[in-house]
Order: sequence, then structure tokens, then C-alpha cells
Amino acid sequence: MRRADRLFQIIQILRRSTRPATASALAAELEVSKRTVYRDVADLIGQRVPIEGEAGLGYLLAAGYDMPPLMLTPDELEAVVLGAQWVSAHSDKVLANAARDVVAKIAAVVPERLRLFVIEPSVGAKPTIGKPEERVDASLLRSAIRNGMKLQLRYNSEASEETERTVWPVILGYAEASSLLVAWCELRQGFRHFRTDRIIAAEILDEPVGLRSGELRRRWQRWREEQVRLSPDLS
Repeated sequence: MRRADRLFQIIQILRRSTRPATASALAAELEVSKRTVYRDVADLIGQRVPIEGEAGLGYLLAAGYDMPPLMLTPDELEAVVLGAQWVSAHSDKVLANAARDVVAKIAAVVPERLRLFVIEPSVGAKPTIGKPEERVDASLLRSAIRNGMKLQLRYNSEASEETERTVWPVILGYAEASSLLVAWCELRQGFRHFRTDRIIAAEILDEPVGLRSGELRRRWQRWREEQVRLSPDLS
């Protein structure tokens, strides 16, 4: 790794860290010695990058620090392209088009020397085959999640039992050949997973979930952790 790339990567690691990053942790990720990390951090501080902390305690990047957002490495570019390929193959039409647009925008603004990693990446996602047809536009489900609104679902269960459900949507999850709407179900009084190909109809109700932003997701995450604790095989 070139020194310039390594300095940039140190900033990236600190930017995504929520707690002080030790020289040992930085050295392990960068595959260099701690002495190299100490020298690089000192150089960054000398270039007025607001890094706080010291050797032995760890380092933090001061809040509010910014740098050009598209100074991407080849690995980061290929990670984005791989993710976009997967989204294009496995999600709904709106998200698939958005993924392709992201790649086109990145290809238009990265330096010429990096463009090849976008146009001809060394990675690729397997196309999906035989994904079940869905009758409900996934963008409607995402809109309800983003805006914290309840959904009225008409749902066909695995046992071919059709029911009406009022749910509080949490997240739309995508798997290899299907997708799931995770939601709190008023009928069952608990979190449930609804396969989107079994949703016959969906309507956003004029009724908010009524919880503070992020609270429903935090409750779902606690529930999920409890499920994993009780059934380790689910992890």
C-alpha cells in the first residue's frame, strides 16, 4: 500500500470508529508495524488533521472533520460495484435503477486511473434465477418504513390462509431469492417476517407508528438478539 493511500485509510478507519482506535488495531488492519502507525498519525496531525488521543490510549477523529467523499481506493470502488450488482439483480426495479445510477455517477467523477475498477471490476455478483413474482411495489413498503407509518396488508400465509394485518414496518430485507418485510404485527402482538411475494395487497395508513425515531428498530433489534440467544442456530 502506498503511503498516501495508507494515510487516507487511517482517516477512514478513525472516521468509522465509535471508540478510540489503538495503534495495535490500526497496525493489524493496515498490515504494518505500530511504529509506522505512530509515524503516520504524527504526520497527519502535522498536516492539521484533527486526530485526538495518544499512543497507548488510542486515537479519535474530531467530530466535524470532512474530506472529499470520493477519494476511494480500488478495493472500496469494487466493493461499491459488487454491492450495486447484487442490488440490481435481487431488488425491485426502483432500487435496481438507483444502484446502476450510483455506479454511473461514481464512474463519472473518479480519477481516470481508478475508472477501470468501476468499468471492469475484478468482482461480480451472480444473477438471480427464479425469483418469485411480487404483486406489491416495494417502494411503497420502503416509504412506509422511512416515514414511520403503519401498513395494512392482505397476506397469504404458507398454509394458504389469507389474513388482513395492520403492521408497523421495520425493515425490508433481501435474501438470495426472496425478500422479507420485518414488522410488528398488531394481530399477533409481536414481530413477524412477511415474505413480500405473499403480500397480496398493501396500503399505507394515515396513522403513524407513534414511536420516537429509531425506537421501533431498537425494539426489533433487542427482540432479534433475544431470539438468537434462545435459539443459537438462528444466528
